[in-house]
Amino acid sequence: MNQAIQFPDREWWDDQLQAICFPAVVNGFQVMCGISGKIIASRYGGDNKESWLEHFRLHRLDLEEEAEAMIAEGEDDDQGWVWLS
Repeated sequence: MNQAIQFPDREWWDDQLQAICFPAVVNGFQVMCGISGKIIASRYGGDNKESWLEHFRLHRLDLEEEAEAMIAEGEDDDQGWVWLS
C-alpha cells in the first residue's frame, strides 16, 4: 500500500448525492471519494442506506484499494472527487 494515501474511518451517507462518501488523505491533502448506493447494491446487495453503509464497512479494504488505484491514476472528476463504479 502506498503510505502517502491514507483512509480515515469516516464514511457517511449523503442524501443529496445518494452515495457513501469517504475521505482519503493524499500527501497531506484531502481527496473526497464516493460510491453510489446503486453500485453498492449491485456489488454486495442491500436496499437502503443503512445496509449499504454496512456493506461498505464489510468491504472497506477492497473499496479503499480500488480508490487508491484510481487516485494514483488521476481518475478524479472535474470537482476533484474519485467515484467508484
